[in-house]
Amino acid sequence: MRLLFTLLLAFSTQLLFAQAGPIDFEPNGFGANWAWTTFENGPNAPLEIIANPNPTGINPSSTVSKFVALINGAPWAGFESVHGQGIGVFNLTAANCQIKMMVYKSVISNVGLKFATPSGASSGEILVSNTVVNQWEELTFNFTNVLSNPTSTGIDQIIIFPDFGQRSDNNICYIDNIKFSNQDGSQSAAPMVPAPTPTYPAAAVISMFSNPYTNVSVDTWQAPWSSAQLTDLQIQGNDTKRYSAMNFAGIETLGGNQLDLSSMTHFRIDYWTANMNPFKVKLVDFGNNGQYAGGDDSESELSFQPVSQTWNTLEIPLSQFTALNSLSHFSQLILSGEPVGTGVVFIDNVLFFDESQTGLETTAVNPVVLFPNPCEDELQIKGKEMISSIEIYNALGQKLVTFNCNQSEVSVPTTKLTSGIYVVKIKTQNGLAQQFKIQKN
Repeated sequence: MRLLFTLLLAFSTQLLFAQAGPIDFEPNGFGANWAWTTFENGPNAPLEIIANPNPTGINPSSTVSKFVALINGAPWAGFESVHGQGIGVFNLTAANCQIKMMVYKSVISNVGLKFATPSGASSGEILVSNTVVNQWEELTFNFTNVLSNPTSTGIDQIIIFPDFGQRSDNNICYIDNIKFSNQDGSQSAAPMVPAPTPTYPAAAVISMFSNPYTNVSVDTWQAPWSSAQLTDLQIQGNDTKRYSAMNFAGIETLGGNQLDLSSMTHFRIDYWTANMNPFKVKLVDFGNNGQYAGGDDSESELSFQPVSQTWNTLEIPLSQFTALNSLSHFSQLILSGEPVGTGVVFIDNVLFFDESQTGLETTAVNPVVLFPNPCEDELQIKGKEMISSIEIYNALGQKLVTFNCNQSEVSVPTTKLTSGIYVVKIKTQNGLAQQFKIQKN
């Protein structure tokens, strides 16, 4: 009995000191379904959970919280969770005391954050001002200096002041993605720039999803049997898809929408992830009868190791999908990877192309990656094979510089390039080539 009590005590302690989060206000996450109370804000309209008004940049999430700080409200007007509900009961420690919060405001003003115990005791709020308007910004609230206070233990309430100070108008404030320093931030990580734009001629392409081309009809980008959540968003005006809570996602072109890819040579997809490795691509063909489980189905899957937090471009020869018996009744594209259930990946430029019509030599299975993009002072290039040469062209197609090398990893200085768009062409020792479009800030 004593042993059982000890185990139960240890288990309950683990539960006690674990704050719920990240608070992302998503229907299946934390915050959206909590009981929030507004205070000192005129008639105290309830906190709203709404669609993200600007799902770009650092915050492509689907839903956020909205608080309108009224001109006749108190400078400290805000909203708070109910004691003992939602956030749980926890201690502030060195492991979780740095809290990050995304804000979107039309004015520059302080944002306040504090925590309280069941008695209402608190170490006080920390104020941090946003520095930009009309775009998402992540603020950091450092509670290190209050860790020794008794009020840092047994916390059961979070209190937020979105617009702390005197105001001359009603100010709309959006709050999202509140996470503690011991929580994985990969769910909120997102590309700052869109995927590179393909330059293949339209006649050489069958596009499922890519802004430069006319896309074919796709039945669904999230088949009912998928284990993932899909969000459609834009990054700097470019259509992008985000899969979260990722195990696998099924994309289907069925019946009359099946694709005849017999004239195509390559599959292209651009993807960006902060936490997935590997990333897997599976192609499925339903065979000559065009029917699922018709006896002649075939499928083939390839696995890739992405460079984290940069756009990875795959140009995969269809011949690499060795288990495919046919490509005349293409019906399913299945994306998957690890970690199972928590992966997040952004995708763009899902298409097939005929290399013979592009004028380009492409590589087998993306042997070269390039980052960061946009770049500042230098560009990092890594290859699975030895890189023989690197060429940089301006937007007019003029060659600016050639680097001859015999290395698998190369650092290219870009300080002398003016701000703008450039094309980087990379050749490996086997004579194959890959090209990237980059932005120099």
